[in-house]
Amino acid sequence: MGEKMYSVHGKKSLWWAYIFWFFGGLFGLHHFYLRRDRHAFVWWTTLGGFGVGWLGEVFRLPRYVRDVNEDPQQMQEVVKRMLQNKKPPFSMNRFTGMLMVGYSWGQMMMLAVPPDEFYGLNLRYLNYIIPFVTALGVWTVGNIGREQGTLKWPLLAAYAAYPIRFYVYDETIWFTLMVLSCALAFDSFSKEWRRKPTKHNLVKRILVLGLCAALYVSLWCSYLYFHGTITDSEGDEVPIYEALHHFFTSPWWLDVKQCLLDTYQYAQHHGWYEVWKQIIDLSDPHGEQNAYKVLGVGPDSTQQEITSTWRRLSRENHPDKVKDEVRRREAQEKFMEIQQAYEILSNSKHRRNRRNKKDNSEPRTK
Repeated sequence: MGEKMYSVHGKKSLWWAYIFWFFGGLFGLHHFYLRRDRHAFVWWTTLGGFGVGWLGEVFRLPRYVRDVNEDPQQMQEVVKRMLQNKKPPFSMNRFTGMLMVGYSWGQMMMLAVPPDEFYGLNLRYLNYIIPFVTALGVWTVGNIGREQGTLKWPLLAAYAAYPIRFYVYDETIWFTLMVLSCALAFDSFSKEWRRKPTKHNLVKRILVLGLCAALYVSLWCSYLYFHGTITDSEGDEVPIYEALHHFFTSPWWLDVKQCLLDTYQYAQHHGWYEVWKQIIDLSDPHGEQNAYKVLGVGPDSTQQEITSTWRRLSRENHPDKVKDEVRRREAQEKFMEIQQAYEILSNSKHRRNRRNKKDNSEPRTK
């Protein structure tokens, strides 16, 4: 019997897995659905294994679903493999994944380190975290699925290979050697079968993934802040940290900051509801402010003054007075704008008059 399109008794559906794979697979949504959180985070940081891994999973998803549902036949195959192999056999796909993720995470950490002093602090000592992040990437991939391993061996290998950078100045060479040593150390000494089931608490899973995502995003923010540039209107590149500094000292931002401060102080005395009412009035929901501008009258103008101005502007801008076709079209648009403005202001005046009459007719209580 084929897979059902819904989950029963907590089981995962193959159809839903494919739906999540198609719409959010590059960000690991289908792996989160299948409780493969490490796999989901790796996919999120590498956009689906740099796109290649995501495409290849179209054929592996049925196996993932059977595994998470603990399908009896699937479990027999897992037990058989464990009995035949003392430790998980070498997998080129997993080994390549460890190399790629370890390399990309380590590079991200290296790019995030500020090259110059920051507020008088020399933060270059953070480069010594690069081996740790690299080993962490290798270890994360190595702990996906039914395999696991300790962080100790890839971490030792990373720090043992890191000094090569002081003798080999080609970054690609020494970084590749460091990542390769991490992956070999994990594959040779760390990895083993995952024999105990992993506990799945949804709140804990979300918190852990959220923390990991925040740390990774902070690396990107650091990289963009210290290494990124923006191009101005004249084509000159300006470092982002300099642009931000000048932005927060610019007259425009100081005016906005003062406006926000004044709004907050006003709210403290009159309440946020009054602030909201002012925002609604300033947004001109009825179009009155624009209508006043079109007719050239003010809020204190009477209905008679508005009508008189409307008649005069209608005569002056009537399309029949214009013979040129292009100018007639412009005059017609102006004429229609005047009619609309007059209608808006007339309706507003009538609406206020009705409201005032209603308020005056209501009995007053002592």
